[in-house]
Amino acid sequence: MSMLLEVEGLRTGYGRVEVLRGVDLQVDEGEIVVLLGSNGAGKTTLNNTLSGIVPAWSGHVRFDGRELTGRHYREVVQAGLIHVPEGRRIFPNLSVRENLALGAFARASAARERNLERVLDLFPRLRERIAQPAGTMSGGEQQMLAIGRGLMAEPRLLILDEPSLGLSPLMVEELFALIARLQRDGLSILLVEQNVGQSLETGQRGYVLENGAIRHGGTCAELLASDELRRAYLGM
Repeated sequence: MSMLLEVEGLRTGYGRVEVLRGVDLQVDEGEIVVLLGSNGAGKTTLNNTLSGIVPAWSGHVRFDGRELTGRHYREVVQAGLIHVPEGRRIFPNLSVRENLALGAFARASAARERNLERVLDLFPRLRERIAQPAGTMSGGEQQMLAIGRGLMAEPRLLILDEPSLGLSPLMVEELFALIARLQRDGLSILLVEQNVGQSLETGQRGYVLENGAIRHGGTCAELLASDELRRAYLGM
């Protein structure tokens, strides 16, 4: 299995406040890597730095062997690294179709119609609501739309930032089943979640981010078996 994303010694922050303190992690082709951490650990800052939204102070972000550190976020998208942010960030006044079409704006525009059909096959509820304003849908449907919009760009790596946040238990089950299906289809995924149990059962490897640094790493089975992590994150 070849390495797709390599993060080495990544440091950044806001103003004079350092948030990421030398983060190292990697995602290989075709695997789900889980990133765990409490609120304020630096997960969203890491995602935004990988995506080119927050500039790195030092360190490296390499994607498929290409240096992406300091690149504009459009170049990051064009390389195939696609970020589905926390909070969905859909356009509520646009229709489902229009939201999905925007996902192919910077990458894969020539395959827009083909990818639209693929996304609608994955999410039949979106097909039923294709002309509906996105803001009128349920939270779970909006999360489907946000992921579908990301898939429109034909990602090589999909970063999912807290995708289960605010969803019903049934929708959470559907979501993790979808994530597993995408991985079986060959998509690499960096899954950033506070739903520790299901995330580790779905992924292959994981990292724990604490105070801006990676404190633990290993296979998901190893992390699930760790007494320290079970006490800290699962209350067991």
